[in-house]
Amino acid sequence: MPPPPSPAAFLSDTALIFGRYARQTLRSRIQMLFGVLMPLLYLLFFGPLLTGLPLASQGSSWQLLVPGLLLQLALFGASFCGFGIVVEKQYGVVERMRVTPVSRPALLLGRVLRDAALFVFQSVLLVLAALVMGLRAPLPGILIGFAFVAVLTVALGSLSYALALRVSTPQEFGPVVNALTLPAMLLSGLMLPMTLGPKWLDVLSHFMPFRYLVDAVRAAFVGAYTSPDLLRGVLVAAGFAVLSVVLCARTFRGSAA
Repeated sequence: MPPPPSPAAFLSDTALIFGRYARQTLRSRIQMLFGVLMPLLYLLFFGPLLTGLPLASQGSSWQLLVPGLLLQLALFGASFCGFGIVVEKQYGVVERMRVTPVSRPALLLGRVLRDAALFVFQSVLLVLAALVMGLRAPLPGILIGFAFVAVLTVALGSLSYALALRVSTPQEFGPVVNALTLPAMLLSGLMLPMTLGPKWLDVLSHFMPFRYLVDAVRAAFVGAYTSPDLLRGVLVAAGFAVLSVVLCARTFRGSAA
């Protein structure tokens, strides 16, 4: 087994991989803009239906809906990031990259950082549209929301890449991701708070880690920076990201052996 790279070499390799995939993304305006389409449609056609409804004890309906849409963007976008590796495996790109001196963790980190940058950019577009629609939220709260999008993207992107390394075709990858993301969306309260539903559904949603992230961003959007919801969300997001990156790194090393 080769010795681990020095910190300077690791950062250089990560920047190299990030730059490679960032340039690919910048050349595809469709990829940059199309990913925000689904939450934008929810914002335009679903958001006005909630205006004026007493959905939460604090804030407006926009302060409740937009945080959910931000995390929906990260949930669905990052979960499908692995499609790129599935295609690259079929064309031998992954195998060629493995024989280069670039460190294996950098091959992963460079990708997920590109993904995080892309979805944060799309989140900015979504918030700008929401401001036009009527969202009023403190700037620190909005920035906290972007940070949660980035961390969730790193976590889910890592898991998506780990899954992509285990399957052979897009036909295997897609159904698995769909089967996991749909329950995650329904049980996280992305559209509406789970407290509005029956008690058993609210209790069940607490077993879904995304629930805590949604509650945290909603607290930030109303300026409740000392809220227990925000603290729980930070802890869950950080732990989820660390576990996901470690799992993917091990999967990548194992597949490269």
